[in-house]
Amino acid sequence: MSERTLSTTFSPWLRLLARRRRRLVIGMLLLMLTVGSAVGLLSLSGWFIAASALTGMALAMGVSAGLDVYVPGGGIRFFAVSRTVARYAERLYNHDTVLRLLADLRSRLFAAMARLDDRTLTKQRASDWLNRLTADIDTLDNLYLRLMAPPVVALSAVLLVAAFLALWVPVAGLALVVLLLPTWAWLTVGQAWLGMAASRRQVDHLERLRSQAIEHLSGLAELEAYGSRAWHRRAWRNREQALHRDQRRTGRVAGAGIALVNLMVGLTMVGVLWLAASAWQEATISGAVMVMMPLAVLALGEALALLPMAFTQLGATRGAAERLNGVERAGANVPAFDGTKLPEGALSATLRGVTLHYAGALTPALRNIELELRPGERIALTGASGAGKSSVAALLTRRLPPSQGEIKLAGVPLAQVDESSLRQRVAILGQRIDLFQGSLASNLRLAAPQAGDALLWQVLDGVELAAWAASLPHGLDTRVGEGGRALSGGQARRLALARLMLRDPGLVILDEPFAGLDAATVSRLALSLDRWLEGRSVVYLVHQLGGGAFDPPGITRECRLEQGELTVCANSAHPSG
Repeated sequence: MSERTLSTTFSPWLRLLARRRRRLVIGMLLLMLTVGSAVGLLSLSGWFIAASALTGMALAMGVSAGLDVYVPGGGIRFFAVSRTVARYAERLYNHDTVLRLLADLRSRLFAAMARLDDRTLTKQRASDWLNRLTADIDTLDNLYLRLMAPPVVALSAVLLVAAFLALWVPVAGLALVVLLLPTWAWLTVGQAWLGMAASRRQVDHLERLRSQAIEHLSGLAELEAYGSRAWHRRAWRNREQALHRDQRRTGRVAGAGIALVNLMVGLTMVGVLWLAASAWQEATISGAVMVMMPLAVLALGEALALLPMAFTQLGATRGAAERLNGVERAGANVPAFDGTKLPEGALSATLRGVTLHYAGALTPALRNIELELRPGERIALTGASGAGKSSVAALLTRRLPPSQGEIKLAGVPLAQVDESSLRQRVAILGQRIDLFQGSLASNLRLAAPQAGDALLWQVLDGVELAAWAASLPHGLDTRVGEGGRALSGGQARRLALARLMLRDPGLVILDEPFAGLDAATVSRLALSLDRWLEGRSVVYLVHQLGGGAFDPPGITRECRLEQGELTVCANSAHPSG
């Protein structure tokens, strides 16, 4: 285990944690108060019980003796209450802190992922990206709650108890340091070294199992059709068995660490008791103090017992941090687009000698595309599935960089356009509809956060959803379900179109905007869409013009793509739709 490598791996996330330095320090102090109260309670209770017994024995023997029971009794009650309150407050406060930290981590990671283009995103499964945002981020909560605060608190407790014992018997404090400091070092460095590989593999196994589960369920029909379900299940079981082997290994390592804590705390107790008994025989300490000293050592077991499991799982935390660092690096490699803002009004678009070649593909998706869209013009980009229409849309929205050639919007090279300006002035309605598990209103306000209810009802009326939404018990507050599953396909598509109409783009890209809708509905919605598109530049992505339930209105030119090449770009034979 390389300290330098660990430092490099965790440094970005430690810097993020440092933004909440005050909360982290308060949480650590609460943890120290909890451990300190436990040590004080056990030590003072042992002293009080021993002192009471010795005083009783002295009185029974006719020796004059006295004991103030009020001060130690009050101290015991104080430590008992402070331990309970401090533990409750520490758990509440630290878990609240961790939830805030997780929100910070997710926001930072989502921002990094949002900067990635489609080429980078497609290198991983969707389940892998989801795993980064959920499981990997959750694993990083170990960084503060288990890997930072507990070892600092345990080390502080060992040193403070050693100093306390040294007040009575200096050699006892030295013995505690000699025995428990190496134990603390092993519980951190040694446990991490033993469990590093196995705990790191556990996270990889869990990630792959999640992906396999999603693949198995989503592809069940295909697996059954090709007779591959049993093979897929065997691969699944093999992965589970590998996970169980690593879990057993880390369990044994953590168990050995806990046994080591019990052994070393016990040996230290015996050693301190022997040294305290020797001091008592020499009449340098009282019998009650002799009893108190080993009990103070016993209380340290609570602080040290937190370390074995946490550091055995360090490899899992390290692996998660490395994967998240990879996402951060990929996001950082994306150039910062903070240049020219696009003008108001309809935008022109120009593609000159544009070629797009996906990594690993045998042939380019687009070859030497020459295309010009004038301000306010509407063109139809036609072609069979796989011809390259969606690739053109990805290039115009800067979701993909061209392999060769130049793209301009409003005469500005696309690479120099300000990011926020591009997202505001260029809008796309793709075939995939993205709806979130929220209300109708919240999904619409993704396009216009300040939009009032009146405007939302207006755009819903434009896509013939207003009457339906008004009939719902909760109206605009009706939740659409995860991914919009509470809506039909047609309702989801019209809701996405309504969301598009809340924006004011200069260039609109429409990919089969009315796919899945009946002809009567399409003919009515086309009029509303045509009015909204007035004064905007439009690129329609359709399979073909003519003969369908919907022909885009106002088309001036048809440009046809065949196998990534622009074969024709001429005035449309269907200008009125």
